[in-house]
Amino acid sequence: MAEPAIFNASPLIFLAEADSADIARVAGFPLQVPQAVVDEIERFGPSDTASRAIRQWDWLTVVDPGPAPAILERWDLGPGETSVLTWALAHADTTAILDDLSARRCATSLGLPVRGTLGLVLTAKRRGLIPEARPIVERLRAAGMYLSGGVMKRALSMIGE
Repeated sequence: MAEPAIFNASPLIFLAEADSADIARVAGFPLQVPQAVVDEIERFGPSDTASRAIRQWDWLTVVDPGPAPAILERWDLGPGETSVLTWALAHADTTAILDDLSARRCATSLGLPVRGTLGLVLTAKRRGLIPEARPIVERLRAAGMYLSGGVMKRALSMIGE
């Protein structure tokens, strides 16, 4: 049985902009997104690539995580990150898909499974779902995802590229 995943905005935005949405599917099943994240993405307007994409991705389920627990308030995260972590806390087997460093640190401190966009690409390569990760990582960087040359080199070397 695949583990469920809950997505924050940046992984969805970067994957949409890099024309690599299918990579999201390696995160697990079902793939979920809080309404706060949908709202954040849709603020870019109907002509935005990610805004159009999330309306077309029938494999992405919008969820309501409910109110955030007090433990998350001290982290001072954005509404999307807070919603993702609220859902993950309430659904223990769910992986939080986040790129924001503070949110990832929060997830780790709470013992929540967490993965970022780069981790999804590496997983896709390890599972043989893509022939090469480098072109996708380069498209993600071109789409605005910050990855230092050193991080990119180390990540690609982990999968033999």
